[in-house]
Amino acid sequence: MLVLASVSPRRSALLTQIGMPHRVIPAHIDERRDEGEPIEQCVRRLAGQKALQVSALLGAAGALDQRQAVLGADTTVVVDQYMLEKPRDRQHGLAMLARLSGREHEVLSAVALAYGGRLQTLLSRSLVRLRSLGREECEAYWDSGEPHDKAGGYAIQGRGAVFVESLHGSYSGVMGLPLFETAALLAAAGLPVWQS
Repeated sequence: MLVLASVSPRRSALLTQIGMPHRVIPAHIDERRDEGEPIEQCVRRLAGQKALQVSALLGAAGALDQRQAVLGADTTVVVDQYMLEKPRDRQHGLAMLARLSGREHEVLSAVALAYGGRLQTLLSRSLVRLRSLGREECEAYWDSGEPHDKAGGYAIQGRGAVFVESLHGSYSGVMGLPLFETAALLAAAGLPVWQS
């Protein structure tokens, strides 16, 4: 069975959507970007560290067999070559939405699979444009609670969908788990999707 190294209910729901049975064991890593680290490399590294940490925990507990795979993922929003992660507080969240208002930004979502002593990583890159946002609607959106734990401070699959003018790339990648890339990693490890 697949292990998802994430507490994200969205990632779990996306795996369920493609018929992939899994259990959840969250990873606890330092998710800060290293000084001078390229953003793409950071996202790939964090996804890989999550998968490897949970794989190591299972191995230490004697609960990892050769058929066990651990999936890690990491997502960030990039604007002006600056990473917008999860907002720290209301002021930070509102500043993020103001920065994204009326502009195009990039969403990078990496997925990593630790399996059989190996780690494979793939990256999804999407371009999203938000319409111009008013201060009052941003405040109302923040007060809804939805953007509090979302990279970039909005959720494309929730109320934040009304802000999205266009999307070029992976909808599931913007949600946090690019299913095309995930399915490719699973297939390479002999783990078929669409299981009953």
